[in-house]
Order: sequence, then C-alpha cells, then structure tokens
Amino acid sequence: MQISTEEMPGGITRVVLDGRMDIAGAAAVDLKMNLIAGSAKKLLVDLEKVAFLGSMGLRSIVTPARAVKSRGGKVVLFAPNEMVESVLKTSGIDTLIPVCHDLDAAIAELG
Repeated sequence: MQISTEEMPGGITRVVLDGRMDIAGAAAVDLKMNLIAGSAKKLLVDLEKVAFLGSMGLRSIVTPARAVKSRGGKVVLFAPNEMVESVLKTSGIDTLIPVCHDLDAAIAELG
C-alpha cells in the first residue's frame, strides 16, 4: 500500500491511497493517515487506486476522518471503484463520510 499527499487550492489536503487496504495495507498507512488527520481541516481521500478494502482498511479511513471532524473539519472519499464503494455502502460509512466520483463535486463538498 502506497500513500502520498498533495496540497490543493482552498486548503484541501489530498491523500492518494494505492494498493490493497487489507491488514498489511492498513498497517502501512495508519501512522501517516493519523498524522495528516492531526493537522488537516479539509481532507480528500482519493480511493481511485485502491483495489481492495477490508475491515482494517475501513478503520484506517474512519479513525482519521473522526479526528478531522472532531476539530470542525470535513472529509470526502473520492473515486472508489465499484467493489470498494460496495464495502463503503454495506458498512454504512457512506452515510458518515460523503463519497464523490467527480473532483469538482468533492471540492464543493469540502467547500
């Protein structure tokens, strides 16, 4: 699992995840995700390159999202593939964190 960040206009931090969000993948990104969540006010989590999302991967997304929200920030999940989005919907995460497939819509949601 690879993780990279990019600062976007409007104070948005884009986190790009690439790989499998299974136990090993989650362990690989947990620390960095929590560090990012500690300072980000607007967080766009790019899931476009995530091939698999398991329960540990969900935790790696939800825990930092809660931290951002607790400080009055916003989080959006961007461009999950069909399988990943199915996991988000089945687990109910999509009702807690908005899921967008269009970058402009994601940016507007973080507005």
